[in-house]
Amino acid sequence: MALGAIAAGLAAMGAAIGGGIGDGILIGHTVDSIARQPELQSRLQATMFIGVGLIEAMPIIAIVIGFLVMNK
Repeated sequence: MALGAIAAGLAAMGAAIGGGIGDGILIGHTVDSIARQPELQSRLQATMFIGVGLIEAMPIIAIVIGFLVMNK
């Protein structure tokens, strides 16, 4: 049982770090792109929000898998 809890914690930690890094890179590049071409702001923001949603799916899936491992 203790190893399952450690595995769940490591999965959540890795997912949170990976999601944070991915969001930071995506949003940073979007801001750079908007600064270069302000007329494309709405299209770039829409694409960014889709990307953030896809990036944030990874930590949710990792936490679910961590809970499944913990309860085994």
